Amino acid sequence: MTKDVRYGLITSFVGKTKDRFQEYNADLTLEQKMALASKMKGMSGVEVVFPYEVKDGKSLTPLLKKYGLAVAAVNVNVKAEPEFRNGGLSSRDAAVRKKAVQFIKDAKDFSQIVGADKVTCCPLGDGYEFAFQCDYAQMWKYLVETLGEAGDYKKEIPLFIEYKPSEIRGHCFVDTAAKTLCLLNDIGIGQMGVTIDYGHSKYGQENPAEIVSILANSRYPYYIHINDNNGRWDWDYMVASHNFLEYAEFLFYLQEFKYKGFLTSDTSPTRWDIVGTFKANIRMTQKIWDRLLSLDRARFRKLLRAGNFLETWKFVEKFIFRL
Repeated sequence: MTKDVRYGLITSFVGKTKDRFQEYNADLTLEQKMALASKMKGMSGVEVVFPYEVKDGKSLTPLLKKYGLAVAAVNVNVKAEPEFRNGGLSSRDAAVRKKAVQFIKDAKDFSQIVGADKVTCCPLGDGYEFAFQCDYAQMWKYLVETLGEAGDYKKEIPLFIEYKPSEIRGHCFVDTAAKTLCLLNDIGIGQMGVTIDYGHSKYGQENPAEIVSILANSRYPYYIHINDNNGRWDWDYMVASHNFLEYAEFLFYLQEFKYKGFLTSDTSPTRWDIVGTFKANIRMTQKIWDRLLSLDRARFRKLLRAGNFLETWKFVEKFIFRL
């Protein structure tokens, strides 16, 4: 089991955000965002967004040192350019695909400068809306080629693929953990991984704990984003605010499989205080984490494997809920 856990946040959420109708919070510089993060007890890492939030590694390095923060990951954005409107990594235009791949390669160069050990990419612009809109096999081939080329570049800084059912596209090509594993297997590069966003998994009707178990038994590493939602949309709420027991199970299996990476908040403090929101994530996660560490694990594992859920539930009542 992993006794210690590290917490991070995506810096783009520590400032102005917007939805279709409203804007929230003030527009802050990256240094102001990092200064806020450094004031959150337990927060030790940041996931910065490349290239729109920051692209100068030499300017970021002294800020990391100043505020005592590490880079949990570099998040590369391959959806915002006008050319990527109809897909970047799966574009029918070879020049557009080349540009999308170069974004990821540049992110790896940036990561090398700032000491990041991974690049994560969520290809939200790559997908479709209607029947007969695209040649699925051809699009898949493009994804294997482009992500394979990007993953093969500087393999010592692995590329992690983050999946999501839908976002700016009605249906994302990379929409489930299973399909992400299929994609990685087709690419065939061991130095790649999967970013599990708890909310994406719930919104996609997956069980995040089961996904951790599957990935932990694959050849690929995984990285974690934490948040919550109601299963109808990726609201990026505070952890355990809608799915307490499922979140506890998720953390249980992270402990079981000795996850040692960051738990990075991909959480949007729209109507709520920014610092308070991220503190809530850390506070709740740590309380559940510590409670799980105190369990009689041998007994609990035996109950789980025996398959008598009523007996397992008694254990949950007594030792997790303490009823």
